[in-house]
Amino acid sequence: MTGLATFLKADGASLEAEDDFDAINRLYLERGLGDGLPIVPPSVRRVEQVLAYCARPWEEPLAQIPPRYGEATPIRLAANAVMAGCRPEYFPLLMLAIEAMCEEKFNLYGVQATTHLCAPLVIVNGPVATELGINSGHNAFGPGTHSNATIGRAIRLALLNIGGAIPKQGDMATFGSPAKYSYLVAENEAASPWEPLHVERGFPADASTVTVVGAECPHNVNDHESLTAEGILTTFAGTMLNAGTNDVCYEAQPVAVFGPEHARTVAQDGYAKADVKRFLQEHAQLPLGRFSKENIERRLRVKLKERYATASLDALVPMVQRAEDIIIVVIGGAGKHSAFIPTFGATQSVTRALKRRDGEYARSVEELRCG
Repeated sequence: MTGLATFLKADGASLEAEDDFDAINRLYLERGLGDGLPIVPPSVRRVEQVLAYCARPWEEPLAQIPPRYGEATPIRLAANAVMAGCRPEYFPLLMLAIEAMCEEKFNLYGVQATTHLCAPLVIVNGPVATELGINSGHNAFGPGTHSNATIGRAIRLALLNIGGAIPKQGDMATFGSPAKYSYLVAENEAASPWEPLHVERGFPADASTVTVVGAECPHNVNDHESLTAEGILTTFAGTMLNAGTNDVCYEAQPVAVFGPEHARTVAQDGYAKADVKRFLQEHAQLPLGRFSKENIERRLRVKLKERYATASLDALVPMVQRAEDIIIVVIGGAGKHSAFIPTFGATQSVTRALKRRDGEYARSVEELRCG
C-alpha cells in the first residue's frame, strides 16, 4: 500500500497526495498541470535538490510570465523543472532562459498568445553547453539528449503552468508545433569557422549564455551539389522565400542555421558572417506580384506604405528588412544540410549570461550552487 506524501504544485503550493506515480500523474493531468506527457512527481525532496542551485530567495519572483503574468519564483520554476525531469544542475540555465524571454523587447505575451505557431527557441553558448551535455551536433533539434529535452520541456511547463499559455485559453495558436514541447539547442562552436553567437553579441568567449528567439520550426536547406559559397548561399536564400512569413512586415531576426559542412565551404571562400548576411538579405527577395492581391492592398501597401504604397508589382520585397538582423549559428553534425528558422516577427531576440552573485560571469553551474 502507498501512503500520503507532500508534493509541490506548479504554482509552488504544497499538495498532500497518494505517493504513487500513476496516481500523481492522473491528479496533475486532471488539473491541467502538464503538457500531456507523464511528469516526474515534484516531491519536496526533489524540489529542494533543484533549489540547491539557486542563491535567490525562493519566493521572490525573477520575472512575470504572460499572458497570465504569473510570478516566476524559484520554487515554482523548480517544481516545473522536476516535473520535466531536469537534473538539479540544469536549474541556473532554466532561470536564465525565463528571465531572458520575459524582457520587454522579446514580447513574450505576443509569442504566447498569438495564433502563429511560434515558440521560444533557446540557443546556448559557452562552457555551460559542454558542462551540461547540451547537444549541438547530430539531431540537435530532435530527441535523444536529456539536457536539451528536459530543460526545453521545463521552459514549456513554466509557460503553461505559471504563464497560463493553456491551449484555447492563453495560447491561441491555430495549430501549434512540436517546438512547443521543447526547443533548446547549443551552438556547435567547435565546428564553426566563425565567432560564436555570444561573442558576436559582445560577451567573452568563456561566458555561458542563452539567446532566446520567438521562432518557427527549422526549414531544411538541402544542398549536396554546390561546391562554392555562392552556390550554397543561393540555395539558402531560395529557401527563405516565403510569401506567408510574418517576417516580411517586421524588423525581424530570423535564424540562419548552417550545418558544419556548409559553413566550412562558405567560410573557405572568404565569407565572414557579415558577408553571409548581406548575401542572404539581397538575394532573398520576392517580387510584389508574388503576393496575393489582398495581401498587397491590405498588408504590404499599409504596413510598409513608404516603400510599397505606389510600387509596381515588380518591386522586390525582402524576407529580412536589414542584413544585420539575421542571426547566424552553426549547429548539427555531418551532412550537407542547413536550416532556416523564420520568426513570429513582432519579437526581438535577447541574449543573457550566467553570472555569480558578485556579478562576474560564471565559468560553470557549480559556481552557482549554494552551500
